[in-house]
Amino acid sequence: MMRTVDAGKRAGVTAGILGALCVLGEFCFLFPHLLVSHDAMPFYREHMTVMRGILQGTIVMTFILGAASVMLIRSKVYGATGIALGIIAILLGGSKAEAITNRPRAISAGLDYFCLELLVLGMVFIPMERIWSLREQKIFRRGWQTDLKHFFASHAGVQLLSFMTIIPVQVLFAWTMKFEFQKRVAAQPLWLQFFEILLVSDLVSYWVHRAFHKIPRLWQFHAIHHSSLEMDWLAGSRSHLVDTVVNRFLGFVPIFVLGFSPSALYAYLIFVSFHAVYIHANVNHRWPYLRWIFATPEFHHWHHTSDEEGIDKNFAVFLSFIDIIFGTAHQPEYWPKRYGTTKFQPPETYLGQLAYPFRKHEETPYG
Repeated sequence: MMRTVDAGKRAGVTAGILGALCVLGEFCFLFPHLLVSHDAMPFYREHMTVMRGILQGTIVMTFILGAASVMLIRSKVYGATGIALGIIAILLGGSKAEAITNRPRAISAGLDYFCLELLVLGMVFIPMERIWSLREQKIFRRGWQTDLKHFFASHAGVQLLSFMTIIPVQVLFAWTMKFEFQKRVAAQPLWLQFFEILLVSDLVSYWVHRAFHKIPRLWQFHAIHHSSLEMDWLAGSRSHLVDTVVNRFLGFVPIFVLGFSPSALYAYLIFVSFHAVYIHANVNHRWPYLRWIFATPEFHHWHHTSDEEGIDKNFAVFLSFIDIIFGTAHQPEYWPKRYGTTKFQPPETYLGQLAYPFRKHEETPYG
């Protein structure tokens, strides 16, 4: 009986999330120049049939899961909410929705990025965590709503974050475009540029990350990322805006100055989108030899532990051998027991986490 109720609730909540994505997707079709990332517009125009097919399939899945929830559990709220959102998506035009206005905008939201990323990553990582689960925990575990809000802020606001990170770097370091070596860097094989980007960006990120742990004032911002008590694919999205902006800004500096080709940069961004989620996932993948070169879930879980032996270890984001070089690597033959901060715990609400670093604290929140 309990399994049936749990399955019904999961189906209902999933239907609600998918239904909400469908409605948001409809708004992207209706107001593309306001809500869709400008850089992605050419891609969508070229693959419009595929995009409409994804929207239609998601609407159908919303109705299926909503109906399943209604049939499986006594409370009809979960399933009915998903079905209602699916109906709203159809009324807004369904997969045949057309743009109401095409008036160009100087800046737009990245609502399309949020919808597609959440849909694709959820379809990949939720089954992965069911098949190779490290710990028995619910899909909708403690704090998932807060992490979803962080996910929304970082993805729907992707263009705003770009203006706060990439644009300033391009302005401040425009003088470096004169260097002749940049042409030679961009002329290298794509695969070599990709690994060079990983190396130079991670060398910077390592020391920035370490500073956020060692300097108490910075730790107040970074501790938000460490406040998740359970790890899964969505937990990596929990990050304070200040933490995100500083890391992306400084990490992009060497990439821009060295002049890597756009193709190599796009390959890097695609890799990061998957890798950042994977290393936080609730999976038991160990990668016995590879973990000493590349950051793996096991490597990064030790960074998030509140176990004493793992505190302030494994700062590298992509390349674990950087921690080996600087003496901060920790990879025993077992997994950590606990996660979260040690001396304090930030609030669990999204707004509370954003405000926490700016509040006056009686004791230094560190650890």
